[in-house]
Amino acid sequence: MAAVRVAVVTGSNKGVGLAVVRALCRQFQGDVYLTARDPQLGEEAVKALNNEGLCPLFHQLDINDLKSIRALRDFLKEKYGGLDVLVNNAGIAFKVADTAPFATQAEVTLKTNFFATKDISDELLPLIKPHGRVVNVSSMVSISALTKCSPELQETFRSSTITEDELVKLMEQFVEDAKNGVHEEKGWPNTSYGVSKIGVTVLSRIQARQLKQSRKGEGILLNACCPGWVRTDMAGPNATKSPDEGAETPVYLALLATSLDSPNGELVIDKKVVTW
Repeated sequence: MAAVRVAVVTGSNKGVGLAVVRALCRQFQGDVYLTARDPQLGEEAVKALNNEGLCPLFHQLDINDLKSIRALRDFLKEKYGGLDVLVNNAGIAFKVADTAPFATQAEVTLKTNFFATKDISDELLPLIKPHGRVVNVSSMVSISALTKCSPELQETFRSSTITEDELVKLMEQFVEDAKNGVHEEKGWPNTSYGVSKIGVTVLSRIQARQLKQSRKGEGILLNACCPGWVRTDMAGPNATKSPDEGAETPVYLALLATSLDSPNGELVIDKKVVTW
């Protein structure tokens, strides 16, 4: 009997993540895991989808906790021998009106959106099976934030040879500069969320390049995407897209046909590759 295929969506008990799980339950041939930090919220989300006639499975996952990430990794390895689809959706954003100091916002936002996404990638990318699909949920804001960086930073972030170590150092530098109140004079934009998503987009470009080299001929595709402006707790009620509409591009990338070799290492918005 052929091995059961498996898809995992991080941060998926609500919003875009939940909508991605809903769509995958309908379109993906295999098991679909809804994950959440809080098991109770996760199980409630699973029940809500059960009421729609869908059958997602649940696994606890806190992307800020390495122990939690590794528990999921070991579970997938043992039960499925790997992973077919990974959608890195979990992320946070401070509200515009939030009074937390910029230094705090920078540290907290980068910790989850960039460093934790990198941690889960480090643990789960080695499990991706041939023709696997990986989708890192970034944002249009990464492009607008990039244009507000100094010319030197822009050149570095657009480089096709930047390494993961160099990117990590830059993300650490931003947090440090924010704490010292010098981020703008050092060429950074005044948006923690934007910088965190620059990190996710550039990380995706690097990861796709690395996978192409280390897993040659295996047809793994990894991309970053922007769901658009979606009505969620994060973006608020005035956004233009419903969560199901926001899920369309991540799901499109998660289900790219095995015969395709592109897009790969791209930023995709409304199912179209955009120039980085």
